[in-house]
Amino acid sequence: MNPRNQSKVDEMFDYQTVYNAYTALIAGLITSVHCVAMCGPLSCAFTPTKANDANPQFVLTCYHLAKLLSYAIVGTLAGTFGSVVIRSVSSSWLNLLPWILVVFFLVVAFRLDRFFPKPIWMGGLYKKMTARYSRLQKPVAAAMIGLASPLLPCGPLYMIFGLALFSGSALKGAEFAIGFGLGTLPLLWLAQSQFMRVQLSMTSTKLLRIQRSLALIAALVVAWRLRTTLGIEGAEDWVCHPF
Repeated sequence: MNPRNQSKVDEMFDYQTVYNAYTALIAGLITSVHCVAMCGPLSCAFTPTKANDANPQFVLTCYHLAKLLSYAIVGTLAGTFGSVVIRSVSSSWLNLLPWILVVFFLVVAFRLDRFFPKPIWMGGLYKKMTARYSRLQKPVAAAMIGLASPLLPCGPLYMIFGLALFSGSALKGAEFAIGFGLGTLPLLWLAQSQFMRVQLSMTSTKLLRIQRSLALIAALVVAWRLRTTLGIEGAEDWVCHPF
């Protein structure tokens, strides 16, 4: 990337502080409710069923480290490809790119991802890989399933990988994807280690209501932070601090 184009990208990210790994982390925290409600059974296929199978915490560590690695790889590829597109985009358009984050949170809040087309073959491939790897030793199975997690039939996950396209570089794409993965970690770890207890105490309906409320709040906060890009006065102090 020549110095002029690199300066254009750097200026965008210095100014639009909401489009970063911190926001991706919050997106992951919110979306993790979806992970527990919709993808929990698939992500719990490798968990130990007996005390002598393996140390549950070690197994979960293998899974989540492998998942973060796979997210980083996808984010790196997306950021690399997207940086080519960003080089040809005018500065005025770059300033509006973070509004895609607002769209993301609104999509999650109103469950619009249900209407997005999903590559069915990827979900089928993930299930086949899960069934095959679950026969291996638990730590190995967990790591392999974690590496395959980008194949999960998950609308919000595909959207995050799409957002990584506009991150500006391979490194920023990896940071964005890893931030999202870290956000999904706490609640999903809890669901995997205490799956039956969580399922009994929290129904899918309750979880989705919580998710939709948090996503709507996040959309409003990000939109408020981005209002200077629309020429609204009095917002300078808000955009000077990280999200």
